[in-house]
Amino acid sequence: MANGSVQVYYGEGRGKTTAAYGTALRAANDGKTVYIIQFMKDRDIIDNNIFKRLEPEIKFFRFEKNEKNYDSLTDEEKREECINMKNGINYARKVLVTRECNVLILDEMLGLLDEGVVSTEDLESVLNAMPEDAMVVLTGRYLTDEIRAHADEIYNIEEEKLWKNPRLME
Repeated sequence: MANGSVQVYYGEGRGKTTAAYGTALRAANDGKTVYIIQFMKDRDIIDNNIFKRLEPEIKFFRFEKNEKNYDSLTDEEKREECINMKNGINYARKVLVTRECNVLILDEMLGLLDEGVVSTEDLESVLNAMPEDAMVVLTGRYLTDEIRAHADEIYNIEEEKLWKNPRLME
């Protein structure tokens, strides 16, 4: 069982990552060190990232080498990226064990479980490495019962209504 606090943002709606990043900003404002490890998303977010300006309080990591979203990769590219993402999970465990950060955000971690990139046991080993005064934030679409049991706070993000402004969607 995790020693620290586990917060989960999951669901079909948009805004899970945004909510997690809000947690990062609040924690940094409170003087905490935040690490964000992002999985399975386009490289755009890191290349145009405001978090680069927020270092050293917030550090942003992405272990995948491919520029594209995981869903658009070929099977061979996915196999290569799985190795890179597993390196990211190992790094997450390391930063908790060495207490390099107070808050660790694993963006789209639940997607790694859903895609079979990592196992529930892999994630549990990360959560078990967490010190008492740390927080881990997980995001993704689907939350398993096994991971639900580790969570202290769970937020299900759903869309009730989606407004699409053509000027904003460019």
